[in-house]
Order: sequence, then C-alpha cells, then structure tokens
Amino acid sequence: MNKNSFITAALFLVLGVSTANAREQIRIVGSSTVFPFSTAVAEQFGRTSTAFKTPIVESTGSGGGIKLFCAGVGPEHPDIANSSRRIKSTEYEECKKNGVSIVEVKMGFDGIVLASSKAAVRLNLTKGQIFKALAARVPAGRSLIANPYRNWNDIDPALPALRIEVLGPPPTSGTRDAFVELTMEGGCAEIPGAADLGLTKEACHMMREDGAFIEAGENDNLIVQKLVANPSAVGIFGYSFLDQNRDKLQSLLVANVEPTYENISSANYSISRSLFFYVKREHVGTIPGIKEYVGEFTSDRASGPDGYLVDKGLVPLPDEQRAAVRKQADALTQLEGL
Repeated sequence: MNKNSFITAALFLVLGVSTANAREQIRIVGSSTVFPFSTAVAEQFGRTSTAFKTPIVESTGSGGGIKLFCAGVGPEHPDIANSSRRIKSTEYEECKKNGVSIVEVKMGFDGIVLASSKAAVRLNLTKGQIFKALAARVPAGRSLIANPYRNWNDIDPALPALRIEVLGPPPTSGTRDAFVELTMEGGCAEIPGAADLGLTKEACHMMREDGAFIEAGENDNLIVQKLVANPSAVGIFGYSFLDQNRDKLQSLLVANVEPTYENISSANYSISRSLFFYVKREHVGTIPGIKEYVGEFTSDRASGPDGYLVDKGLVPLPDEQRAAVRKQADALTQLEGL
C-alpha cells in the first residue's frame, strides 16, 4: 500500500468504517448542467468495465453538490462534485478545513442560453435589455427604482408587447452564478454612468422578486416542459439542454449572436463558461474505480472533438488544453489554492 492509500485507509478507519466495507460505487453530485455529461460517462464506464460498478450520479446543483463534497472524508460523503462554475474560495477553504484535498478537472465549455418555445416570437436582446428585464432595481433618471417593466416593449418599443416571464435556476445553481456574472454584470456595464447610479456588483446581481423572474428549481427538464406549455415564457439553462430539445425549443439571440457550438467554442457568443468536476483525492484507491472513471471522462473518445459527449452538447476544450487537463487529471494533481 502506498503512502496516500495508507493515509486514506486510516481516515476511513478513524470514521469507524473498514476499507472492506467502504462503498463499491462511485457517488457523484452537483450541477444539473454537467449531469447529462457525467451520466453518459458513468453509463459508458459501467458498460465497458468489468471491474467496477456504474457510478451513481445525482443532480443537486453546483453549490449544493460542492457543499456535500466538502463536508468530509468517508463513504458517507460524495467522491466527485460536478460544477458549472469554478469552485469558490470559501468552498475551497471549507474543503480544506474538513480534510478534503481536491483534483480540479476542466471538462469543456457550455453556453448559457435564453430559450423559448418554437411557437413563440424569437427575441433578439442585448445584455442591457436582459438586465432591465430581470434586475430588482433599474435606473430612472439619476436614481434607481424598483423595476417597473412588465412587458418587453416597456424596455424597448422595438420589442414585442409580451409579458416578461423568465424561468431560471435558483441561487444554489452554477448556471445562476454564471448568468448573473456574465449577463447581469455585463448588462450593468451597458448602462451609461452605472457606477454613479449606484449599480454596484451586488446591485447588478439582485434579481427581481415580483413574478417576472421565477426560480424553477434545479431541474432543467422541468423548465423545458414549462416553456412548451407557455410560449410567452423564456427559460435560462445550459446549451446542452437546448441542443437536446431543438424539436421543441428555439434560442434567443444575444446581441445578434446565436448560441451554437461554433459560436461558443470561438467565444463569439458572450454568455459562455467553463465546466468542471472535482475529485476527492482521499477516496482514490478506497472507493473503487475513481481514477478509471476520471480517465474515461478525460479521454478523447468521451470529451474530444469527436467524442460521445459532443452529441450531448459539450463544447470540447482546444486540443492542447485538453491534453494538459488529461495529464493533470491522470496524475491526480492537487488543487493548491485559488
């Protein structure tokens, strides 16, 4: 037994669980956006491996998954956390406090899309218009007021006279974190004299709570169903869900740009982000198959430009970056600070 395996076994024994009675299945929690990719890898891993069971994958949201992941070491805690944004410094410190060391794996890119039913009028919005539609407080003259906009044409007469009704993820979601950072902050920046008006970062992130923005939970499939039922509504979720539901949904344009594979990979589509998963080093060698699962996920057959995850909507990393990530993941290189 090598030093790391010995330490891991000792930690499990301190918790009162022998390595012989540890879990035999990898447990993965986290992002609803990463969920279909992780599930596809888990299923492929289970089909092709004779030595390991198919991992269990749960969709808990990025924040909720990382919280579970960082809570401690032992079979009652997850082995891997999926995230549609990078781990926060506060989360990293919580992991460290609880004896959890992390391997960070960047798996590819995803766009955050605004989408509607194919039966709806297709909107073309700027980030500034999206901010005005969803912010709790908006500029009026030289001050900020509670958001008065009820219809899209209240914001701009060129937009249709449709009620603003946007279904989006809750604060525990990595998609929500990325949306407010990339879209709401970006929209704030399009407001002339934003700083003088008091549009701080915190103010830019505050979403309205009067019914125009509706938190629809962590289940992106539920948002898709609601959009089909209500053609006037707009939903916010990852590109992969749009890609899987093109028979029902259409994307909105953002600043005249459509969220396509090519536009996301080239950064022409401005609302895009990196996707990650995090591995608990203490569980490697004790929970069977973790290193092998990571190897499957980072392989070209999974996350390469012709890999099976592309069919699920993943936008792969460039070749050189993908090779570097694979090398780092294979070595289980520990994340040291942020």
